[in-house]
This record gives sequence, C-alpha cells and structure tokens, in this order.
Amino acid sequence: MIKLKYYFFSVVLISASLFSQEQTPVREQGHTDQNKFRQMKDVLPTPNESRTASGAPGHLYTQQQVDYSINILLDEEKNKIFGDENITYHNNSKDKLEYLWVQLDQNMRSRTSKTPDIATESFNAPFNGVQSFTKANLKKQFDGGFNIDYVKNENGGDLSYTINQTMMRINLPKPLAPGETFKFSIKWNYNINDINVDGGRSGLETFPDGNNNYTIAQFYPRLCVYDNVEGWQNMQFWGRSEFALEFGDFDVKITVPADHIMEATGDLQNAKDILTKEQLKRLDQAKKSFKDPVFIVTEAEAKVAETKRSTKTKTWHYKAENVRDFAFATSRKYIWDAMAVNINGRAVMAISLYPKEGNPLWEEHSTRVVANTLEEYSKLTFDYPYNKAVSVHSERQGMEYPMICFNFGRPNADGTYSERTKHGMIGVITHEVGHNFFPMIVNSDERQWTWMDEGLNSFVETLAELDYDPEYETGNLPKNIVPYMGGDQSYISPIMSQGDYVYQFGPNAYTKPAAGLYMLRQTIMGSELFDYAFRTYAQRWMFKHPTPADFFRTMEDASAMDLDWFWRGWFYTTDYTDIGVKEVKKYYLTDKPTEQAEEAAKRYNMNLEDYKDKLIYYAEAQDGVTPKDEKKISDFKVLNDYLQTLSPAEKADLNKAPNYFYEVTFDKPGGLVMPIIVEITFEDGSKERKTFPAQIWRYNDKEVKKIFKTEKAIASIVVDPDLETADVDTTNNTWPNKEEKSKFDQFKEKVKG
Repeated sequence: MIKLKYYFFSVVLISASLFSQEQTPVREQGHTDQNKFRQMKDVLPTPNESRTASGAPGHLYTQQQVDYSINILLDEEKNKIFGDENITYHNNSKDKLEYLWVQLDQNMRSRTSKTPDIATESFNAPFNGVQSFTKANLKKQFDGGFNIDYVKNENGGDLSYTINQTMMRINLPKPLAPGETFKFSIKWNYNINDINVDGGRSGLETFPDGNNNYTIAQFYPRLCVYDNVEGWQNMQFWGRSEFALEFGDFDVKITVPADHIMEATGDLQNAKDILTKEQLKRLDQAKKSFKDPVFIVTEAEAKVAETKRSTKTKTWHYKAENVRDFAFATSRKYIWDAMAVNINGRAVMAISLYPKEGNPLWEEHSTRVVANTLEEYSKLTFDYPYNKAVSVHSERQGMEYPMICFNFGRPNADGTYSERTKHGMIGVITHEVGHNFFPMIVNSDERQWTWMDEGLNSFVETLAELDYDPEYETGNLPKNIVPYMGGDQSYISPIMSQGDYVYQFGPNAYTKPAAGLYMLRQTIMGSELFDYAFRTYAQRWMFKHPTPADFFRTMEDASAMDLDWFWRGWFYTTDYTDIGVKEVKKYYLTDKPTEQAEEAAKRYNMNLEDYKDKLIYYAEAQDGVTPKDEKKISDFKVLNDYLQTLSPAEKADLNKAPNYFYEVTFDKPGGLVMPIIVEITFEDGSKERKTFPAQIWRYNDKEVKKIFKTEKAIASIVVDPDLETADVDTTNNTWPNKEEKSKFDQFKEKVKG
C-alpha cells in the first residue's frame, strides 16, 4: 500500500457550506433501491431454525441416512453388471414421507432416454468422414439403462414403484414416520458403456490387446436427498449436472475375474484372501513410506498379467462408513503404487492405478499429486477424514467419487509427453481428488448449484496446484475469466443458474466462481480473514447439505465483512469489471489568489486581502508548464509561522509535507463495483501502491475522485497493475494514456528497424 504523506492543517476554517449554492430541490418520482451495496435480504431465503442467519446449521437441522449392502458381478465377456442391494432408509426428519425417490442415472443412456431429444441438430458441414457418418447415422444406439428385476420390501413382497426417466418413486405402503426406518431391496442389471464410444462419466475403455479398463460408478440405484426445507432433490439427470446424495454406510462385495486388480470406495476387508503375500508385504511397506510411492504391482508384473485371461473369479469386499456414494475400478492391466501422507499426525494412503499406457507420466506424478492435494486441501478446510484417496488412469475421464477418482493424461505411444499433457494430468488429478472435500464431504446439491461443487473445488485446486508448481498455469485466476465476462452477453449466464441451461458451462461453473474466490482472498478480504471464514464454512457443513446462502452468510459472519455487494454482482449478475483513469488534474501551491478563489470570494462578499497572510491557494497546472508562482510547502511563511505555534509533541505527529497534488478521477464503465488498486510510479522510478475498498463507489456508481498528495512528482498511474479484478478493458487503466499502435504500425516499425 502507498503512504501518501501530507500535512493536515487549517489556517482559516471556512465552512464548505459557505461555497455551496442554495437551490430549491427538484422533486422527482421515487424509486426502488438499486444501490450496488444494498443488502441481499431480497435474494437470500429467510433464516430459520434449520439454517441460521449466521450460515451455520440450526438446532432443528436434520438430514437422512441411507445404508447399502450391495452384491455386484461384473461379466467381462458380456460387459455387463448384475447387482442386488438391500437398502435401509432412516427418516431423521420431522416429516412423514409418503414415498422415496431413487436415482437411476444409467437411464440417461437407455434407448428411451430423452437426453438425445433435447439436443439441437443441424447440418454444419457439406461432408463427413465415413467413420463419423456411420456412427451418427447407421450405428444402433447403445442399449444402456437399468433393467429392474424387482423392488421388494423387507419381507420379500413386491413394492409398488414408478419410473420417470432417471427417477424412480418407491410408493410406500404407509407413510414413513419421523424416526422410523424402511428396508427394501432392488435387483438390477445393465450393459456397461464404452466411454470412448458412447461417452459417460463411468464405463469401460477397451485397449488394442482386447483388455478392458473398467471405471464404474452410478452403477446402483441411489436414494435422492430429502431436505426438510427444500423437499426432495429429484431433478432429472440429463447428463451434465451431477448428483446430490445422502450419507450412509456401505457394505459392498464385487466379483470380477481373478486376475484383476481393484480399488474402490472404502476399506478392503479381505486383503489376505485377494492379494499375494508379496503384494501384502509391499502394501505394508507403502503404509510406512511418506516420501516416495511403493509399487504393490510393478509395470513388469502388469505386462505379464495383461497377456493372460483368467476364467476364475474373485470377490473383493469393501466397507465404507459415512460416505455419500460408492465407485470402483478394475482391470488386469493395472500397475499399483501407493504412499502414506501425514495429515495432522494421521497416515492416509495416496494410491494410483494405471496401465502401462500411462507411464512414465503416471508413476512420476500421480500419487505425489494425490498426496499434495490431500495436504493442501486439509490445510484450507479440515483434516481429510478417510483412510485413502485413489487416482485411476483412464484415457478421457475426469470424474470423482468418495475416496476414488478417474483421471486422464496419457503420454504418446513411445512414452513421450508434452508439458501441456503433464499439466493437464496434474490439474485433473488435483481437481478430482479435491472433490473428496467438495462435494463428497461438504455435500452441496450439484444438480441445482453446480458452482458450489465445481467452483469451490476449482478455487482450492488453484492454491494446491500453485503449491505443487509455483509456475503452474491454473486457468482459474481473475485474468483468465476476462474473455468470458467481456464476451457476448447473449451467451453468458449468472453463476446462480441451474447447470442444465447454462450456455458456457466451464467458465460459468468452474472458472468464474474460482476466480471470484481467489479475488476475495487475495484482493478484497486478505488471506487471514478469508481462510478463517472459508475453513469455518467447510467445518460447519462437513457431512451436511449446505446451500448458497449458508456459504455467503458464513463468509460474512466469520470475517466481519459485508460482502453482499460482491455476491450480488459476481454471482447473481453477468456484469463485468471495467475501471479506468478518466482524468488527472495536477495542482500547485501558490500564495496568489486564483481566478476560482476570486470568484468564490466575490460570490460570498469576501475580501481576500483581509486573508492574504492566512491562505494558501491551489492552482491547476498545465501539462509541461512550470508556473512562475509555484511554491513548495517550505516557501510559505504563513505555514512556518503556524508550525512554530505547535508543541514538540504536535510537531512530532506531523508527516513530511507534500509538494505535489493530483486530483484523479476514476470512472467505472463496467457494472461491477470492485476495489480500486492504484500503482503510482514517480519520476525517479520509485513506485508505491494504494488500494481503495469497493465501498468507495457507494455514493457514485459512475465515477469517484481522489486527491494524491506526494513528495515527488508522479510520472504515471496504473489501475489494477497485476490484473487482480478481472478488468475486461485495460486500455483505460493507465495515465498518461498509452496509445496502442495498430498491427500495421508495428509492422512498419519492424521493417524500418
């Protein structure tokens, strides 16, 4: 920050009102409050006993619990999953429930799915490749979706149910009272989609050698969230906006070919039955290695395994407590490495599974990135509570589930890779592992408010990536969102939009929220205030279901900062930042009355001669002209005489006197209010900075003026020199205004040179 040193003195006190013109007020029509700093009581829901005005859960906050016992068979020959599950639903709310809603996400790719029907289609090109043409026009649609064999009650009797696309309503025989539980079972099967052909957030990838890499999720019917304020969260799944799920305990048994290696949500219960003695020994070594990953399955061993195909099966048994979902990955091609991570004195396992096609990139970075992510996220939120975090390699995926995620980043066939591929892999692993915190633990409704999942996670991801590599191009800084915010308003949506109808999903749900939070931390709040408030939010709502209002209110409650102006502008509108230097007037000191002073004296019947030994005048200077009557502070006898009347203590309390005065007018063509960050460069080359809070715009939303009183002459003024506020037009940020040369002029200078 810049320290502008100056005397604050008064030789003659002349009331400002003396120079004001008394005018008869003009009465206009009234208007509603549109001030950018008005409070958000008109936007946020009314606090209640479930969700308080502080942003914390209230004393009547409740949430449901759903426990699952699941048996899975993966048929590698048919690429099909068969499963049955026993579900225990705990009604912890104060409401009677007449039915339960279950998510059937796989139905998004069933042959009766409505998802393809909502996509617009047109002929954008006069020709097409035969492969693309065949896929688009001749190939049969993939036969996906759940086949429900039965839905039964605890006693084996059939339960009534209704399927509406990706949602299934379980019609309860009688209302489920508060405090009661309801047990039922579902049996199902479905065809596993090829993620490289049919798309999807989970599925299989087939390698040229015929082996498959299975990254399986959304593979079982899952209960929707019931909120005692907002009701059932049962929006249809159209393929983009993700999931809201209840926490519960899982007991899952997965049967796969005997030569497969697997990882999944939860703790493996039968390692001694599944793993070889050598693998168990290596796994024990990994639990003690905090510096480097240990191979449980080496690349050489994986290469041997992928050349064979067992006809036998093994059943892997996992248990997980207090998780909101379950996923797994399995293949005979996997290399497996792991290391321990110290999370506040507790060892957590960072683990990676990947085929040889992922090397050497994956063995060099994956597990280390997992470890770094757990460390950095834990610092900013809460200690990671689970026993492990797993990164699984897949060619075209980036998807997260509790304790396990699927990530892209594949080198070339010869093992070489570009920095872009490396950074992309580091970024996606950091992002997907980070999702363990948001929303796997801080469990927001992703389908309704995508940014609470993706945006918050992308923000913390940015800090973790910069910790892993200070030169890392995160893509989530305020400068990175400028092209989006300054683009065509017809294709921009407010952050506070449901994800299925957002035009530019990535910038809207990921980059803009992340950039905004980065701006809050670095520029508006400061890291100390921000980190405490952000950590408070995370810890208040871990293993609970927060809403946007809970986040906004907590950030203010824990920091004592009124941020309504920021939430309203950045999250609820598509306004952009554009702050510039409109005008700079230079003034000098003189003991001669100026024309302005004489006009004021005449207007108020004053005789300036009566004050000739008591007044110092400000006169506007013209560029490049040094006035003959310009004086320095030390030249004024009237001031020196006054200073002699001060006590030693009063003199000691004075700063050095300024010699230069600049009246700077800042204007704001953009709709957003933001702090004004000013960098001043003096004629001797030295620089100083000053940041004016956003509240400087509270009385005038168009332009504001500030007086800069300096000891040295100012050579230039720059607004937002480090691009901290996502200013979409920096051509007006500099005084004197730098003329930008055309490309033609630049070309002429180059040729001439």
